[in-house]
Amino acid sequence: MINRDGDRREFFRTTLGRVAREVAERTERRVVVQRYFRPPGALDEVSFLSLCTRCEICIEVCPPRAIMKAPTAAGLAAGTPMIEPTRQPCVVCDDMPCAASCPTGALVVPAQKWEGYRLGRLELVPERCIAFHGVECGACARSCPVGERALALDESGRPVLKIEGCVGCGVCVRACVTTPSSLLLRMEES
Repeated sequence: MINRDGDRREFFRTTLGRVAREVAERTERRVVVQRYFRPPGALDEVSFLSLCTRCEICIEVCPPRAIMKAPTAAGLAAGTPMIEPTRQPCVVCDDMPCAASCPTGALVVPAQKWEGYRLGRLELVPERCIAFHGVECGACARSCPVGERALALDESGRPVLKIEGCVGCGVCVRACVTTPSSLLLRMEES
């Protein structure tokens, strides 16, 4: 004898459970929008916020003092570690002390460390860059902690971004001599 009631119940339980999980995940992504640059090794924003206890250990161990607390106006993110690259960018420490010191797993040292990892996405605005107007500069390329794998100068002295090698630390944005900077750092979209 076939138990159709049990099959239907199982079908609805499975289907409704799947739909409920999807609705919850989509709601989280809309409600918890990443508005701050996070320290190296940060998990996705929802996971990061759920695991970060605001212990400040990553802030204390950051050599350039680039990590600070998100302001109280940050809502759910208030007090969590963030980086404001225009104030003090991450300097791409080889051993990622901030991520290595995190006791909760909100920050995790990636298996490949900086290889293929990005804090943000760099863009060049040639109209602002003095090198595109015949003035010798190169401040951005000289300041890049990653080097020519991320930012180099072409034969005429103009900056050339190599997105695949750039970690999006923001050092070059701060080093740029133009105001506003000829380099823009944007959030990595997850």
